[in-house]
Amino acid sequence: MASMQDPRDVVIVDAVRTPSGRGRPDGSLAGVHPVDLLSQVLEQLLTRSPAVDPGTVDDVIVGCVSQVGEQSATPGRMAWLGAGFPAHVPATTIDRKCGSSQQAVHFAAQGIRAGAYDVVVAGGVESMSRVRMGSARLDADPYGERVRERYAPGLVSQGVAAELVAARWNLDRTQLDEYSVRSHDRAAAARDSGAFDREVLAINTPTGVADRDESIRPGSTVEKLGALPAVFETDELSQRFPEVDWSVTAGNSSQITDGASALLLMSAARCAELGLTPRARVRSMAVVGDDPLLMLTGPIPATHKLLASSSVSLGDIDHVEVNEAFAPVPLAWLAEFDVDPDRVNPRGGAIALGHALGASGARLMTTMLHALEDNDQQLGLQLMCEAGGMANATLLERL
Repeated sequence: MASMQDPRDVVIVDAVRTPSGRGRPDGSLAGVHPVDLLSQVLEQLLTRSPAVDPGTVDDVIVGCVSQVGEQSATPGRMAWLGAGFPAHVPATTIDRKCGSSQQAVHFAAQGIRAGAYDVVVAGGVESMSRVRMGSARLDADPYGERVRERYAPGLVSQGVAAELVAARWNLDRTQLDEYSVRSHDRAAAARDSGAFDREVLAINTPTGVADRDESIRPGSTVEKLGALPAVFETDELSQRFPEVDWSVTAGNSSQITDGASALLLMSAARCAELGLTPRARVRSMAVVGDDPLLMLTGPIPATHKLLASSSVSLGDIDHVEVNEAFAPVPLAWLAEFDVDPDRVNPRGGAIALGHALGASGARLMTTMLHALEDNDQQLGLQLMCEAGGMANATLLERL
């Protein structure tokens, strides 16, 4: 493993997550207020590193997309207070859509590199059973007249964007469903082998303890998924996009789930001072904007940008996480890059493990870090598509 040279290297000391709970009223985490869910994560994260005085944390940066209702009062701040930690530690909330908690990690790393921070907690939370996706918008127009004029006849939902990506890369329904089955199979194998045990926390709920991902469906088959209807087709959209075969279903899309995740980051100098063992360093970061109509293609230019700035090639990277917002996203990325598919989402992705929006970036990073350690690998690349046509990319180096 590479050794650290710069005392301001950004290192990850720990990374944890909740199990994925189905985002519906009977889900395993649905009975837990999102603040209390994240509070348990923060409490356990700091308990695992007793050398770190919670009062020395410089900031708590938390991703959350639907910042309304129970998630409206700066959930990271409320969760920190709920954990019983010192009130002088501040917190802020980040919304870069699906990449919110990955961006939280980026902001934490940038602050550490700049010398503004020494110790930061970065993570995310989303209780999609309690705060419904899109509830922040209600019936409001989120675009405004000038955006509508620029992109007439109009931008589309992410589901329709996934259909456009599938059409652009000639991905048919069978390919999407085969990929989805593979995601469930890989996640089930990881869960059943105990590969998730070190990263998943036990969460107290009103009905007992939740400590196991409940969204994985190991019995999925192409035949079963093939019976599901396409969910985004309308007569109007079919006329507008005649090239689309309408193949995106609930089975080849990410699952709506509840979850939270958090990482403890610090400067290499502070890590050494505390006698802690760093697990990885944040080697490089990138963020891009891309076509807001296709919307989900951002991981492709994000990959090019990160590789250009980090002096590594894809051949050097051992593990790749491409968020499975919809099956066309990782499949389009694989079509653009010469990468062994076995290195991409080897423990499954959001199709099986769910996509608790604000928590997903930190969840992917947590899973990737543990996989790098378990497989004695060094470099991991994480890519996240985001609403509006954006993407984050992060390169981790295991230490």
